[in-house]
Amino acid sequence: MGLANAIEIDDLKRTFTRRAPNALARLFTRRRTGTGTNADGGSGAGADSSAEAGPNAAGLANNAKRPNSLVAVDSISFDIRAGEIFGLLGPNGAGKTTTIKMLCTLLEPTSGTARVAGFDIVREPARVRASLGTVLSGERSLYWKLTGRENLDYFAALYDVEPSTAHRRIDDLLTRFELTDKASELVERYSTGMRQRLSIARALLANPPVLLLDEPTAGLDPQSARNLRDVVRKLRDEGHTVLLTTHYMAEADELSDRIAIIDHGRVIALDTPTALKEHIQQLHSVEVEIDRAPDGILDELHSLPLVRGVECVQSSNGHETWTIRVLTENSRQTLDALLDLLRAEGERVLNLRVAEPTLEDVFIALTGKSLRD
Repeated sequence: MGLANAIEIDDLKRTFTRRAPNALARLFTRRRTGTGTNADGGSGAGADSSAEAGPNAAGLANNAKRPNSLVAVDSISFDIRAGEIFGLLGPNGAGKTTTIKMLCTLLEPTSGTARVAGFDIVREPARVRASLGTVLSGERSLYWKLTGRENLDYFAALYDVEPSTAHRRIDDLLTRFELTDKASELVERYSTGMRQRLSIARALLANPPVLLLDEPTAGLDPQSARNLRDVVRKLRDEGHTVLLTTHYMAEADELSDRIAIIDHGRVIALDTPTALKEHIQQLHSVEVEIDRAPDGILDELHSLPLVRGVECVQSSNGHETWTIRVLTENSRQTLDALLDLLRAEGERVLNLRVAEPTLEDVFIALTGKSLRD
């Protein structure tokens, strides 16, 4: 591993094997679809034909046609430099979570390897875990019936931090994350933002060189999210390497030194946010706000000449409105066609603008979908 790299991923692949249906399920499928043996010893379709097989039999029959394996991560390779914030972005099902779990040693790769702080994730998993602080989205990493300080005391002992060092570090972390006044309260009484800050404090107890933050600002109010982004920047400034996943493109653009976009198990782009946006500078983003969810025009927009991507999201302005964003090579031509389609559907246009492409537009152009898909 090069001294400049905190993480090295080399031809990493993970394949999941689907479980074959058991004998009882196969027998049920044959009998209900009429492919088994009839009561009189004959074969072929009987009274219970496939037309009467029902949804369970249909589902089992469809499962028999599914491939035996699924390639979740398909031979990816990239390095993460020491002391940088590296964004890993991808739509749901792209292979992002599987990659993260392999780096955390929660999953073994099918082939290839990766090193964290110089340690191999397969041959040296204990040393990898000692070098990596993790905050995984959707997983309860704290004990809610303990206080904030009790949680940190417990995890410090679990991480084998010397008691004298642990006491000082816990005090420092509680102060740093503005939790000192709440240290003696049960975590179940904490706000979402407080729990997230405590989770990051827990990850920092052993002072690991590498931090993996999986959607750290998910569910936070704007002020709490802004404060947490400031924390992430300070961690980088102190020399920590941060691997960041997020569903907020503006956050990835603001924080990341470099970004990898993964889709269908492969890395399809890797560069700085600025360089990624420069790749599509010839494109424009057309945004139209309407007062209800569009019905039936998105497919027509996708088929328009010169359109590279289409996204429709509920507006974040607190009103029941929707924003259609179209990435196009010709903003005037596309805008005219879009307005014609909206008029034909009886939609009322509330606002529109044409802008330079954002990182979200880069993502749509590369994957054909938004990050939330």
